[in-house]
Amino acid sequence: MITVIDRVAVSTVDAAGTEHLHGHVVVDGDTIVSVGSGPAPARTGPHTYVDGSGCLVTPGLVNTHHHLYQWATRGFAQDATLFEWLTELYPVWRGLDAGVTHAAASAGLARLAVTGCTTAADHHYVFPREGGDQFEALVSAGRRIGIRLHAVRGSMDRGRSHGGLPPDNLVEETEAALTATEKAIDEHHDPARDALVRVAVGPCSPFSVSPELMTGAAELARRKGVRLHTHLAETVDEEEQCLAENGCTPTEYAERLGWLGDDVWLAHTVHLSGDAVRRLGATSTGSAHCPTSNGRLGTGIAPVRDLLDAGAPVGLGVDGAASNEDGGLVAELRQSVMQARQRGGPKAMTFRQALWLGTMGGARCLGRQDEIGSIEPGKLADLALWRLDGVDHAGMADPVAALVFGPQPPLKLLLVGGRTVVSDNELRTAPADDLARELRTASAKLMTEDPLAGSSIPGGSR
Repeated sequence: MITVIDRVAVSTVDAAGTEHLHGHVVVDGDTIVSVGSGPAPARTGPHTYVDGSGCLVTPGLVNTHHHLYQWATRGFAQDATLFEWLTELYPVWRGLDAGVTHAAASAGLARLAVTGCTTAADHHYVFPREGGDQFEALVSAGRRIGIRLHAVRGSMDRGRSHGGLPPDNLVEETEAALTATEKAIDEHHDPARDALVRVAVGPCSPFSVSPELMTGAAELARRKGVRLHTHLAETVDEEEQCLAENGCTPTEYAERLGWLGDDVWLAHTVHLSGDAVRRLGATSTGSAHCPTSNGRLGTGIAPVRDLLDAGAPVGLGVDGAASNEDGGLVAELRQSVMQARQRGGPKAMTFRQALWLGTMGGARCLGRQDEIGSIEPGKLADLALWRLDGVDHAGMADPVAALVFGPQPPLKLLLVGGRTVVSDNELRTAPADDLARELRTASAKLMTEDPLAGSSIPGGSR
């Protein structure tokens, strides 16, 4: 099926930054076949015509870091530091089962879709012993909503009795975690160009994972030809703990364990020395920048401008909805500009650079820059068509500035591989009422009293 998007402003986010104030995009099946200025060439055969008047078409946005299960636990520990927040939430997450995870992931992916996201990386690292098949629950939610999912099989093997942060009843044995991760790759990873599901390897963080699991996971990922992901350098507390335990910074620790390279992307990277920035750039190690979550937890402002100047891939991440209750991706474009300017002044980042972070930068982090992230012939037809003709954006002549600096625009159309996922600002792959009902049920289940953990009232003390 051919789809013609005509009479539309186009921001291609290609290497030259090509834009067309009045242009068109033509899709054949799952692939972009034409993009250019002026009206689309006339067609006589069967096709779908989309009038893009008053709209901007961009590549679909790419979310490089999330925890979809957290959609069932929004609003907890509103004024906590990261370590306090985790201590509050770990006992609640002990109640996760496959049904809760599927409901939360479905709702979270739906929210991402209606905010322009066509590809999402989700880092799932909580596997309660009686929780059922958590990973299958996540993957099936991705297929239900219809956007591309990079499912990161996370793991934790360092509980409190071994100096870690999570409770012992929420961690796995090292070998069991590696075996389960390999099983997830074998069952779900699709290396094809148009894959809807890919799997990555993702031990959670240095304060919840042993060195043996970190090195074993890196070896497994490289043997299986998949990517690696973990949290790193998110807080000062993490750096102090790493220095005390290992005599080095988190970045030095990661490098020691084989966790820098062009097949790795790291979440947050807030607290980096100049040397650490240079090492990430020299090794092409990616960074998932999560500005709203970092602000919610008060962890600091990541040195994004420095990372970009060093040559490191940088994408945007929404992060878990328990530390970013909005859960949408397009808002992170503006947030990334604001945080960069708070750190480095008004010239530290432009709004077009923010759109690059949310598209091509994210595609680079996930190793998919040849498939998605820009509007070019031969790439997959992952496209977001934003309506800018309403009162919220009236008078803003630059459509990219309107998208980044203005309120979230409604989506006229979201295509994933040429398939409609959102039209007229409504999800078309699953009924929104069903998703809301399932999420309320899942959230209520986790709110019940846990005899091992105490009350789980949001924001309450434990």
